[in-house]
Formats: sequence, structure tokens, C-alpha cells
Amino acid sequence: MGAPMVVVGAGQAGVQAAEALRAGGYEGELVLIGDEPHAPYHRPPLSKAWLAGELEAAQLVLRAPELLARKRIALRSGVTVTAIDRSARCLALRAADGTSSALPYAGLVLATGAAPRRLALPGADAANVYLLRSRDDAALLAAALRDCAARAQPLVVIGGGFIGLEVAATARKLGVEVSVLEAAPRLLARALAPLLSDGYAALHRAHGVDVVLGAAVAGIAVEGGRALAVQTADGRRYPAGAVLVGVGVRANDALARAAGLECDAAGGIVVDDCARTADPAITAAGDCSARRLADGTLLRLESVHNATEQGKSAAAALLGQPRPFTATPWFWSDQYDRKLQMAGLAAGADRWVCRGDPAGSGPFTVFHLRGERLLAADSVNAAREHLAVRKLLDAGRSPPAEQLADPGVDLAALVARGG
Repeated sequence: MGAPMVVVGAGQAGVQAAEALRAGGYEGELVLIGDEPHAPYHRPPLSKAWLAGELEAAQLVLRAPELLARKRIALRSGVTVTAIDRSARCLALRAADGTSSALPYAGLVLATGAAPRRLALPGADAANVYLLRSRDDAALLAAALRDCAARAQPLVVIGGGFIGLEVAATARKLGVEVSVLEAAPRLLARALAPLLSDGYAALHRAHGVDVVLGAAVAGIAVEGGRALAVQTADGRRYPAGAVLVGVGVRANDALARAAGLECDAAGGIVVDDCARTADPAITAAGDCSARRLADGTLLRLESVHNATEQGKSAAAALLGQPRPFTATPWFWSDQYDRKLQMAGLAAGADRWVCRGDPAGSGPFTVFHLRGERLLAADSVNAAREHLAVRKLLDAGRSPPAEQLADPGVDLAALVARGG
């Protein structure tokens, strides 16, 4: 028998790649390696329903081990890949008990994900300062929130990004007082139009969150190994029973870098639109990858949609069945009673138009434009418009701004007739 196909990383991209290898006709040995002790699980609920205690453990499972076994995918949990020998096509492994071994591969998918950025500040290593990426992270944070609720102690969230705001919303649902400290002058500045940033700040404030913008965190006051307060550069102190650090993630590309694969200086294993690296035996998918675009720039996306589709492309490339993935990216975030669905990439927008009333309680959509070109749209409780926008963007269509802003114009009809 020849060497197996190996997928490193048992998250969304890795599971999808393994299943796509089977669906694509690969009949040989197939190994899926995960460094966590758990079976593959859904990550999006970790900051929301799972954190709030609203999901059972079975509901978090992405693929049960027995289902993977029926597909002849050998899941090896709690195993870390420590090195890739590209010339020998062999992986160095370390099990949870410290045992080392080697595993040859015929083809390799790197789906190693990303890790939360840490703060290089005094007190950031205190026992009650948390990060959120894994199921174990979420379990620790959930216990901390229950303790904060019982003791009437506040949560301080450092970073007003999606993870921080979703956790803030969940904490308020649990009755915990929350302060969100964001260094930028508005929330979600890289992702949302100013109108929507302001709206989400108002939403959180209406639910009792102390949203502090332009907050430069200087350190964390610690006593007995536990954080007592977060201190900002202007001298203010924010008391804390627990602290969540949500200041972004970094691609887990160290394994690829050490193996000599090209990686972006800003993070991410460089791949083409078929998820191929420069090594024909290795592909990469999901949060760990940075896709080179037609203009030579690199794009790294963090979303379930990207992980799923890139996983399929990574598998197809190893099977000699190139499958370019260039579809419109889309994302979502649930906070309180609002579902935000984003389609496209807003970078470079120079104006915005709005359909619906963002100050009201009904659905609305904010469109990002550069000149007359539609770049992206953010829909709040407007799933039908979100789906229509994705189709418009996939087709490269840009309806006039007045049509985008007019609730009487059916976007789905524009798609159907090529408007």
C-alpha cells in the first residue's frame, strides 16, 4: 500500500477536505489529524449559544468519529504535527502522552487554522484573563461568566471585534455587567460602514454595555495572580472579575514556514485560487491560508464559508481536479436579536447607501460602493436581501445606487433579469 493522504487540522476546512477527498474518488488510506482531544466541532456557537449554556454537547459536534469511520477517514485526535519533511514526504508527530512517531504522506492538506493574538502587557497572563478560540477556551470562559454573575463582578472585553461583541452580548444575557474597550474610534471599523459601526455601539449601550472607544489599554492590575482591573493610558481603571482578550487572530503557519513553504509576512500560507502551495504535494485551506489574487495581492479570510469551499478546492487539487474558488465571501454575526450577514469585501469603498431604516427595529442593508461599483453589503435581519446581494456580486453586477436604496426595488428580480 502507498502512503496515505493526510489532512492536518480537524476544523471546518480539514473535515471538508477529508470528505471531499473521498467524494472525489480517492479510495486509499486517509488520515485526519487534530491537536485537540475532541472530535471535530462547530466553532461559531462558542461565543454565543454554547457559551450561554443553550446547546448540548452533541449539538456542537461537526462530525462524529463514527461517521468519519464509516467514510474510512481515520481521525487521530490529540496529536500534534511538529515538522514536515517535504523531501521525504513525511510528518513528525507527537501524541498527547509525549510519544513521537512518523507518518508518510502521498498528499497533504494543511488546515491548521488560526490562534488568538495575545497581549504583550503587564498582567495579561493572570489566571482570569481569557482568550476564545477552542472548545476548552469556551468552557473556561463560561465558568468565569457564571462566577461573575454569581458574585456580581464585571467582565471587561479588550477589543471591539466580532468575538468580543458576541461574548459581550452573551454575558449581558447571563446578567453580567460588561465593559468593551476598543482602541479604534469606532467598532468593527475594518468590516462595517461608519453608520453600522455607530449602530452596533448604540445597540450594545442600549443593553447596558459600557462601550469605550479610543481606549488604549496600558496594563492589567493583578493581585494574587488574578486580574482586578484593566487600566487604560488615560489613567482610568475598569474593575474586572474576568477579562476577555479579543484583539484578532494570527494564522497558524509556523509548521509551513519551518518546512520552507511560502508564507505571507502578515501571516498565512500562500496558495493560489485552487488552494495549491508551491509544493505539488501540499495544499492549504481555511484560516491558515492567504490566497494570491489576480493582481498579486494576498487575501486571508476567516469564515466558515471560506473554510468549507477552500477545503473542497484543496482536496480537488491533490486529486488532479483543479477547482478554483473565487466566489463572493460572506460572513455572519449574531448579537442580541440582530443577525448581521455580510457579503463581499468592503475595502476601498468611498460611499455607502442604505435600504431601510437603521435607526428603527426593522430589517435594513448598507451597501458599500466605490464610485458606481458595488463592493459589499451588510444586511441586518434581512436574509433575502443578503442572498440577492451575493448573487449580484458573484455576477459582477452593480445596480444603480438609487435602486439599491429603494425598498420597492426587488433585488432578487434584478438578479433574475440581469439588472
